[in-house]
This record gives sequence, C-alpha cells and structure tokens, in this order.
Amino acid sequence: MSIMHIAAEDLEKEELKMYSESSEVQLRRCNEPAPGCFIAESLRVIGRALDAGYEPISLLIEDRHLEDTLVKRISGVPTYVGDCETLSSLAGYKLTGGALCLMKRREYPDISEVICSAERIVVLEGINNPTNVGAIFRCAAALGAQAVLLTPDCSDPLYRRAARVSMGTVFALPWTYFGSDRKADVSVLKEAGYTAIAMALKEDSHTLGESFAGIDKGRLAVFLGNENDGLSPATIASCDITMMIPMMNGVDSLNVAAASAVAFWELFKNR
Repeated sequence: MSIMHIAAEDLEKEELKMYSESSEVQLRRCNEPAPGCFIAESLRVIGRALDAGYEPISLLIEDRHLEDTLVKRISGVPTYVGDCETLSSLAGYKLTGGALCLMKRREYPDISEVICSAERIVVLEGINNPTNVGAIFRCAAALGAQAVLLTPDCSDPLYRRAARVSMGTVFALPWTYFGSDRKADVSVLKEAGYTAIAMALKEDSHTLGESFAGIDKGRLAVFLGNENDGLSPATIASCDITMMIPMMNGVDSLNVAAASAVAFWELFKNR
C-alpha cells in the first residue's frame, strides 16, 4: 500500500483534486460513456461498499484511523493520511467518520435483474433530495423491501450524502433506474405480477391499515413521489391502489422519508 501523509502544502497536488475540486456530477460522468466514480464517506459506508464488491481507487483517511481494519482491506491503492483539519480543508467540509474513499461505479443492472427475486419493492419518482433518498433506502432495507427502482430525475443513491444517510444500505439493496423523467413505467411492474400501490393524498385514497381485499398477497410495489408535488397524475392513475397515511392535529402530510417508514411497516409486515 502506498501511504502519503498530507501536509498543508500538499492540498493542491493533482492526485488529490478528485476529492477537492470535482463535483458529484463530474465524478459520475468522468469516464463517459463508461461508468464514472463516486466518493463513499465514513468507515461504515466504505466497508459496506467493499462488501458489495465496489472497487476502491484511493483512500483519504484521518491519521487516527490508519490502523483500522478497513485500511487493511484496501490494498494496492494510494492512501492519503492527515489530521482532521488538513483533510477538512482538502475536502471543503468536515469529514464524517474521518474517511473518504474514491470508488469505481458499475453499470446499472437491468430491471429484470433487480426485481427477479424481489417480492417487495420500492419505486421512487422524482425524489431529488439526496438526504431523502438515503433515508428511504435505510427504511426500505430495515423494513423488508428487497429492491428499489428510481426514475432518472431522482437524486443518485451513490452521491456522498445519500449513501452516508443510508448508513451504506444503498449497497445492500439492488437498485436501478427506469421509466422516463418524472413518470414511472408502472406497466413494466404490473406485467411482472406486482400490485402497484401509489402513496398519494387524494380524496379517494384508501387509508393505510384499512382492511379490504384490494391488495394481492403476492408481489407488492410501493410508489413514492417528489417532495413537493408527489407522484405524477399519470403514475397514480396507472397504479392499482392509492393509499394515504391517516394523520391528526391538522397535519396533512409527512416528509417523504418519514412517510416511507410508516408505509413500509404497514404494507410489508407479515408478507
């Protein structure tokens, strides 16, 4: 392993610019048309990415973590070491967990590959806040979902903040993009045998937890929409059932990540 201890005068070195100057969009596109790169943040997230088979390019780590077992797992790539202040100056923000790892992306899998053995899936449409995407992945993994699909206008699950908020569960669940911008292709899932459930605030929505025979006990796909506008009318119309969370005290809606946890708990339990 090649270890370089970073001093203040090293911050402008060419090999460190991927950490200091590249936006997440630039990292994502750096090798087009081949997959680009992403940065995983914190020892836990990096470890889960390695567990999922993602390949490291280089590691940036605080000196206090140099003897961590994670460092020993990453061999054959440059490792840059410094104190918290120096590394925060390089990255432009205080490191959470004291480590960043530049990693190679992979080609997105086909939808058929992602859903082939999944009974419970989550579909995200137009959710563009990486914190929400990461939190939904964490809820989905914890509460029994087995795959996630996203429309192309969703925030990227591999963006640093999304992966960190998810606690690395973006690497534990299979996922891919599908549909067109702002509209999920519900028909693909219905043809695969899923009952499509739209979570939406509509006058004719069923109440979550309501006892009725409208949900097939087989495959379920739960659709969640954009933070401001919700699901598109076309997607709602294409789904089999529309459901909403009953609320009190004049509250008409929840943050989409909080709503996802309630919906997954109710819809995925005992299945």
